[in-house]
Amino acid sequence: MAAFGITWSLQLPALLAHLGFIPGPIERFLLLVGLGAFGPLLAAVLASRLESGRQGVAALFRPLRTWRVGPGWYLLALALPGAIFVAGRGVYSLLGGADAGPFFYPPVTSERIAGMIFFSIGEEIGWRGFALPRLEERYGALVASLILGFVWGLWHLPMFVIAGLSPGTIAMSILLFVPAGSVVFTWIYDHTRGSLLIAILLHMGAHLNNSHQALPGNVTPAVIHTVAYCVVALVLVLADRKVFLSRPWIFRNPNTAS
Repeated sequence: MAAFGITWSLQLPALLAHLGFIPGPIERFLLLVGLGAFGPLLAAVLASRLESGRQGVAALFRPLRTWRVGPGWYLLALALPGAIFVAGRGVYSLLGGADAGPFFYPPVTSERIAGMIFFSIGEEIGWRGFALPRLEERYGALVASLILGFVWGLWHLPMFVIAGLSPGTIAMSILLFVPAGSVVFTWIYDHTRGSLLIAILLHMGAHLNNSHQALPGNVTPAVIHTVAYCVVALVLVLADRKVFLSRPWIFRNPNTAS
């Protein structure tokens, strides 16, 4: 709840300007929108401090030092999110689909590049660094991924509205796109022994080829990406059932102070 409170409070002026309740232009509030990305990080620090004091805060950041995971995981983290869209876009073309736009949506402006870096850090320390280990210990990897995915998607609600997304597109993102992506994130996170560094790079990878750049004008790339993520998530769950359905938490909670 703290992550929502911090982020939504900072993004409220831009949301109200977008909806016409306060005078614009909305651009004067975009800095606050960006700062809202640090809501999960700040909430995780606060919760860790309340839970275990300074040791808890130190433990929160400790997984950033989990970097000896093999070079293949670094490449996969940066490439997989975009590759999932490229594969889905290719299948869509083979099936005769049209109006899907290009295969690549890289961050070409300084604002998008900055967002790729700071959003990834601000979100992942909260979502994967704090929330996911605790959810997995209680519910297991699959249920934890879906719960966190829904929360993660809902947390984006003001940004979705500010971006002008339709209610249907917002619902698709919150209920399907982000939860399916959360399953993929969990699979990589667990296989890298809870590496927060890899989680951050994976989030950056999602920005390296972000089909949502086509929104709100063209929803087709987002639909393709959503379907592709759902397929990949289902394949991972079925192919790696020991991680998602039967195997208990595979490494010690990185946020437990020693």
